[in-house]
Parts: sequence; C-alpha cells; structure tokens
Amino acid sequence: MPSTHLTFSSAEAHRDWLEGQSALPRGFRVGRTRLEFMPAEVAKPAKMNLTLIVLDEPTPAFAAMFTKNAFPGAPVLIGRERLKEPTLGAVVVNNKVSNVCAPGGVEASERLCAAVAGQLGLSASQVLPCSTGVIGWRLPVDAMVEAVPQAVSTLAAGSVMPAAEGIMTTDLYAKVRRARVGNGSIVGIAKGAGMIEPNLATMLVFLMTDVDVPREDLRTAMRSVVARTFGCISVDSDTSTSDTVALLSSRQVPCPSLREFEAALEQVCADLAEDVVRNGEGVHHVMRVRVSGAPSEEVARGIGKSVVNSPLFQCAVNGNDPNVGRLVAAIGKYVGAHHPEVDLSGCTLRMGGRVIFERGTFRLDNEAEKALVAHMKGAELYASVPPADGLTFRPPVTFPPHERSVEIDVELGTGPASGTVLGSDRSHEYISENADYRS
Repeated sequence: MPSTHLTFSSAEAHRDWLEGQSALPRGFRVGRTRLEFMPAEVAKPAKMNLTLIVLDEPTPAFAAMFTKNAFPGAPVLIGRERLKEPTLGAVVVNNKVSNVCAPGGVEASERLCAAVAGQLGLSASQVLPCSTGVIGWRLPVDAMVEAVPQAVSTLAAGSVMPAAEGIMTTDLYAKVRRARVGNGSIVGIAKGAGMIEPNLATMLVFLMTDVDVPREDLRTAMRSVVARTFGCISVDSDTSTSDTVALLSSRQVPCPSLREFEAALEQVCADLAEDVVRNGEGVHHVMRVRVSGAPSEEVARGIGKSVVNSPLFQCAVNGNDPNVGRLVAAIGKYVGAHHPEVDLSGCTLRMGGRVIFERGTFRLDNEAEKALVAHMKGAELYASVPPADGLTFRPPVTFPPHERSVEIDVELGTGPASGTVLGSDRSHEYISENADYRS
C-alpha cells in the first residue's frame, strides 16, 4: 500500500511538496545543463539535458540493476561492467537519445564518461553512464562533451530537483521520494512514462543515501526490494532497452540496522514505482491488483500482470466501464496458458471492496454497476479534452490531482502466496503520445 494519500490542487502545490522531499543526503551534489543538437537521423533541431549526480568522495558502496531486454543500450552494457569496479564517483545521464544499437554507441558513452571524469578528478571507470530517449539515434557526443564543464559548474549539494527534472522525457512531472533511516536518509528520483514493464529494474531510477551499508548488503537489499516494487508495475507491457536502477551510498551516517534500511528502501522504491505508473503516458487511472491465496508468488504476479496488461480491460477502465467480464477473462487466460493446474473454482473477485465474482458466478446487479462506475470515476486523474486539431489528445494536467486507484482484489484460495501489481488504463492520450513521439 502507498505511504501517502496525497491530493494536489495545482501544479504549484505539487511542486512545493516535491521541494519538501528534495534535500540531498550528505555527500552528494547534482547539476545539469541543456544543449541543442541536430540528430544525425532526422533533419530537425533537438534539445537534450545532461545531468550529473556526484559523490564528494568515490564510494565502494554502490549497486545497480539493469534491463533484461536482449537489445540493451550501450550505457547498460557499460554499467554491467562498472559493477566490477572498486568504487564509483559519479553518474552522468542524458535524455532525448537512448543510445541503443547505434553505431559507435559504447565508444560514445565511454568518451562522455572520460570527459566527466576529467572535470571531476576521477577515472572514466568511476563514472556510470545512463541514457534515455529515442531508440536508434546516435548520441551527439561532441556537443555533449562540450557541455560537460557547464554541467559541472552547476553542481550543488542542496536539492535533488535539478536532477529529477533533468532526467525527464515524456514525464509530465518530476518524481522524488525520501525516507529517514536513523540519522540519515534515502532519497530517490525516477523517470519513466512509456515502454514500462520492468524486468527487475525500471526506466531510470537513482537512489542516494548517506547511510553506511556495506557493498554486498546494499546489493542484496536492492535486489530483494526491486523485485517487490519496480518488478510489479506495468504501463504498456513493454520492457525498455535502457532500464536502470542505481543505488549509491556516501557512507557518512552509521546504519541503525539492515532491516530498518531495507524497509526504508522498499518504501522509497514502492512510492516511486507507483509514481511512475501514475505519471505514465496518457494514464487516467492507476489499477492496483492484489492477488492472495496463490500457490506461489510467480502465479500471483502473473495474474496481476495479465489483468493490468489486458488491452480490453485497460480500455474499459479508461471509459469508467466496469466490464468485469474482461477482468475474469484476463485471469483465466493467464492461468489456462501458464498454470492450468490451479483450481479457480473457489476464486473471489472484488472491485472497490465489493464482491463481483464468487465460486464461478458473477454477483452483479444494477446497484453494483452504479457502485463500480462511481469507484472508477473516483480514481480518475483527469478526463480527456477533445483536441482543437481533432487529432492529438494531450493531458489537461501536469500534476497528480490525487493518489487513488481502481482497487481490484483476487482471492484464489489455493495457497499461501500473495502479490500486488500496479498498472494503468489505455487512453487517447497514450496513442497520441506514441504516434507523435519522434515528430
């Protein structure tokens, strides 16, 4: 369950709340700059943010997880090698171009790392590169290297907001979460709006802490937490080629206990995961699917993913239409294809806390229909506004008005395992965004 149930009346109110979350842990600085370039692939000027996250001293206490997409970006290939390094001192992030399968991609990222390292007194192997944006385009590496000194000149230890905003692409707003751990803190930022069904990591997520946790304990905690949080969300069922989550510790504050640290880390990651879904491309509704009584966590997670990734059910939710036949079909589809041994005869389904299906039979009537429609409308973030050009739908808000969800409970009654999956609906705005993404 989320740690907050916030409501915001305006983009300004939301930003004020973000600013209250944004104080960097001890030992970190962030900065960013903006540059213009002409993509080699299209004759149209483009802009890019170059963002830095820098530790005051290189640290051995760092962890990272990456996409399992079999066509990973060059920064992912480099990042996997960086995990073997004794220390890490900085992260460099660019948006607009993801540097995936582009000619000379690895060499371009390594050249950028070397430029950053030269400005910070580090070795190139102490810099982790990350890229997000259009797949297939080449990095404008000459312009990026030229912009590095300006990015370094902006480094400051106050707020993480410059970095949170710098890594955005189609995100409507920045995402920042924090938690206290003893005398220290964990602060996380994330970007991600489309191409989201993380496979053990998600989009770009950067977690910073001043709590001193040994390297292997840090990595063990992150693997466990990521599987339960970022591994349980989906916007459109597409696993990105560039998914990265990185965790760095400046080691300046004693750790009260590993259990307390992992609990705080899980809260930050769970909140960010929900923020990513709520800020998904064209998302009107967040769906929270809780599956209990499952024979295994694999089955629970698989059922949840099948529900939130069903195009038919996504469209029904978008229209505030409680077409729960599509919900039952999505559950049965997954079980029949992957776990036909699971007995669904005792399955109970609830939406908005109301029983809608029990022991193989729907429990629906006119009163139930009205209650379900009201529940879905109550979870709606915004309604579509007809576009002036008749073609391109745009979200009418740039902030999350609330943190409510369409609540779905699936009780299987066949075992001890459970799991929760977060997903979203499918809208006109999603189609417009992805039809026009590069143009």
